[in-house]
Amino acid sequence: MTPELVIFDCDGVLVDSEMLSVAALLEMIALAGGDVSEDIAYEHFLGKSMKSVREILASDFGLDLTDQHLIEMRSELMRKFRQELKPMPGIAQVLPKLGVPCCVASSGTLERIRYALQVTGLLGLLEPHLFSAAMVARGKPAPDLFLHAADKMGAAPRNCLVVEDSPAGIEAARAAGMRVLAFTGGSHTGNPALKARLASSEPDFIFADMLQLPDLIAGLGARARTP
Repeated sequence: MTPELVIFDCDGVLVDSEMLSVAALLEMIALAGGDVSEDIAYEHFLGKSMKSVREILASDFGLDLTDQHLIEMRSELMRKFRQELKPMPGIAQVLPKLGVPCCVASSGTLERIRYALQVTGLLGLLEPHLFSAAMVARGKPAPDLFLHAADKMGAAPRNCLVVEDSPAGIEAARAAGMRVLAFTGGSHTGNPALKARLASSEPDFIFADMLQLPDLIAGLGARARTP
């Protein structure tokens, strides 16, 4: 069955931002006196809200971040976005061709989502259908954000398709009762451990080229789930 709504994650799906985001996060952690490797950051923090990241750093790494740390990190991330952020290859051509309503459901703040889409020229293709983890009680991997987006867009969860790049996002889509595609075309997805975690999350399909998306959507009902 062709979906009646496609829900896109933002970071690592619409914009190639995950490496920039992780770099800014690791710089903030170092300034706060912590020491976390890039591999650990991708394993523990990818796809999660800053609220969740902050809680994990406190509980699992014994690192308490101040509000000032977060302000400085956001400032540095916005600078990186202005200078380096690019849209995911092919996404600007694909969005107008999907033939179904689309929205964005991201763990970032609404300000960050809008800024990332604006600097990459994608905002006009997706606004005003932007949903942030700040709008719900629980971020990914809980299903709250995807269910909220579906409700606001007037779509039944079973008829929604999510496009995600993180195991947390795939888990959230599954918990929401939605079909989900795992996208591996971002510059951060060369990490073998991340690819293995994505596959073990059992998305309906894994793809690396956004230009494939219209055909995947059209043929989704006939495709078997990736083992």
